[in-house]
Amino acid sequence: VLVRNVPPDPDETVSELVEHFFLVNHPARYLTHQVLYNANELEKLVKEKKNMQNWLDYYQLKHSRNQSKRPTVKTGLLGLCGDKVDSIDFYTSEIEKISKDIEAERERVKNNPKSIMPAAFVSFKSRYDAAVCAQTQQTRNPTIWLTEWAPDPRDVYWQNLAIPFVTLTVRRLIIAVAFFFLTFFFMIPIAFVQSLANIAAIEKAVPFLKPIIEAHGIKSIIQGFLPGIALKIFLILLPTILMIMSKFEGFISISSLERRSATRYHLFKLVNVFLGSIVTGTALQQLHTFIHESATEYVL
Repeated sequence: VLVRNVPPDPDETVSELVEHFFLVNHPARYLTHQVLYNANELEKLVKEKKNMQNWLDYYQLKHSRNQSKRPTVKTGLLGLCGDKVDSIDFYTSEIEKISKDIEAERERVKNNPKSIMPAAFVSFKSRYDAAVCAQTQQTRNPTIWLTEWAPDPRDVYWQNLAIPFVTLTVRRLIIAVAFFFLTFFFMIPIAFVQSLANIAAIEKAVPFLKPIIEAHGIKSIIQGFLPGIALKIFLILLPTILMIMSKFEGFISISSLERRSATRYHLFKLVNVFLGSIVTGTALQQLHTFIHESATEYVL
C-alpha cells in the first residue's frame, strides 16, 4: 500500500512516524514499511550511465569485428564537432566519472533529511489486510495519511512521487482546462496554419521559390498535400502531448499515465472526428436549407 501526505512531526522522522501510526491503528495487520526518497537527480545519473554503457558496448563490439582500427568519436555536440578521441577510452572514462557522481548523489540522498518524502510503501501480512487499509480513510482529516494500492515497482513513475500532494488538485485542474481548449479549439490554429499553406502565401513569403513552385507537377503536389500536412503533424504529436499532460498531472504509475493518455486520445478523436463531423455537417445542411428554400414555405 502506498501512503502519501504523511504529516510532519518535529519529534519523529517520517520512518518512525509511519511505523508508530500503523502499529497503533493496524497492530495485527502491519508488517513493515519503506520510506521514499526524492532521488530524481540520481535517476538522471543512472539513465546517463546506462546510455554511456550502451555506447561503450557498441564500440567494443565494433572493435571486436575489426581489431586493426580503433573506433573514434567527436566529443562535441551530438558527436558532430569537437576533438576526435578513442571511443572506448572516452566512454570508459565517462562511465567512471558518472559512477563516482552516482555514489556521491546516493550518499547525499541518504544523509539529507530533506530528501525524505512524506510517503512510504507499507506492507501487510495478507492481501485482505492491505485491501482494508488501501480502501479506508485513516484519520478524520481526509487530506493526510492517504492510502492507495501501490503500483508494481517496475511500473512506478518515480519522478511524480516527489510532487507535493496539495498541488495535485491544482495540476489536474490546469490540465483539465488545457485539454478542454485543446479538444474544442484546436481547429482554430490548424485552420490558420492551413490558410497560410497555399501557393500564394508561399510565393509571397519566399519569392525565390516561385520558379520551383510554378514548375510542372510541383504546384499540384503542393496544393494536394500541403494543406493537410499541418493537421497530420499535429495528430502525430498528439499522443506525446497527451503523455506530457498526464505526467504533469502527477500520476504515479506508468500504466496510469498510458491509460489516461489513451482515454484522452480517444475522447479527442470522438469529439473532433465523429461528433465534430456530424454536428458540422448537420449545421451546414440546415444552413443550406434555410438559405435556399422559399420564404413562402414558412408562412402558415
